[in-house]
Amino acid sequence: MRPTVAPTPISRFRRLRRTPALRALAQERVLSVNDLIWPLFVRDGVAVREPIASMPGVERLSVDLIVKAAEDAAALGIPAVCLFPYTDPSKKTELCEEAWNPDNLANRAIRAIKAEVPEIAVMTDVALDPYNANGHDGLVRDGIILNDETVEALVKMALAQAESGADILGPSDMMDGRIRAMREALEAAGHKDVAIMSYAAKYASAFYGPFRDAVGASGALKGDKKTYQMNPANSDEAVRLIERDLMEGADMVMVKPGMAYLDICHRVKTEFGAPTYAYQVSGEYAMIKAAAQNGWIDGPKVMLESLMAFRRAGCDGVLTYFAPEAARAIRAGQG
Repeated sequence: MRPTVAPTPISRFRRLRRTPALRALAQERVLSVNDLIWPLFVRDGVAVREPIASMPGVERLSVDLIVKAAEDAAALGIPAVCLFPYTDPSKKTELCEEAWNPDNLANRAIRAIKAEVPEIAVMTDVALDPYNANGHDGLVRDGIILNDETVEALVKMALAQAESGADILGPSDMMDGRIRAMREALEAAGHKDVAIMSYAAKYASAFYGPFRDAVGASGALKGDKKTYQMNPANSDEAVRLIERDLMEGADMVMVKPGMAYLDICHRVKTEFGAPTYAYQVSGEYAMIKAAAQNGWIDGPKVMLESLMAFRRAGCDGVLTYFAPEAARAIRAGQG
C-alpha cells in the first residue's frame, strides 16, 4: 500500500534536490554505457563512408570501416553493435537467396569484427527486407506476405549468421512461429549459446523512414507492412506477443519504436521481468538531430534525457544511433 505523503513543511521534496550530491543520492535510475547497442550500416567496397542524408551523422561503412567502428565502440565500453546491410539492388530477388549466402555483406562483417574485436558482442538483423525485391520482411506471392515459407527462409538466414559468429540474432520480421523455429534449428546445429533478441512488439510505424533509406528498401517497398507489424493502437497484443516469444525461446525482447511506446516497455518489464530493450529508431534520432541543428533544442541534453526515459520505463538497454555520442557524454559525467 502506498504510504501517505505528509504535508508541507514536514514533507519538502526540494530538500533532496538542493545540491548535486543530494540529487545523486536520490536518483532512481542510472544511464550507463553498458545500456547501449550501436546500430551500424554496412555496404560493399573498401574505405567507403557514405553519409545518409536523412540521418545526420550516420554513414554506411564498408566492412573494413565497420571493423574500425567496432574497435571504437569497444574502446568506449559499448558492449554490442548491430549490423544492417545495404545490399546491391542486383542481388535482391523475390526469393531473397542472398539472405543466407555465407558470404553476404552481413556475414562477412560479422566474421571481420569477431576476428579483430572478439570482445564486442555482434547482433544481427533477421528479416528479408534488405534482400527482397519487394522490400518486405517476408516472401511475397500475389501480394500476400507468406508466413510459414518466410519462417523457413529466416531459419536458413539465422543459421548462416550463427555460423559466421553472431552473438545475438535479432528477428525483426514479425512472422508467427519464427522464434521457436530458429531456436530449434540453432540447438540442432550446435549453436546453443547464440542468443535471440526478438523484435517481439514491432509496430507498423511511420518512424522508420530514414532507416529504409539507409538499407535501400524505401524504393523497393510495395504496399505497407500492416499485415505483419503491429497496430500502434494495441497494447494488450504486445504483451501476448512478448509472452509467446519468451515461451518459444527468446532470451531478450524488444519494443520498436521506442519513445512513442514507453508504456509498452514499462508493461513488458513489469509483467515479465525479462531482459527488455527498445530501439530508438531512425525517425526518433532524425527528429532530435534536425531540431538540434536548427537550434530549437539542446541536442546533447535531449539525447541523454531521451535515453534516460528508456531506463525509467524499465528497459535494460537501448539500440540507438547516439551510442558513441552518448558513451562519450556519460564518460564525461554528463549522463
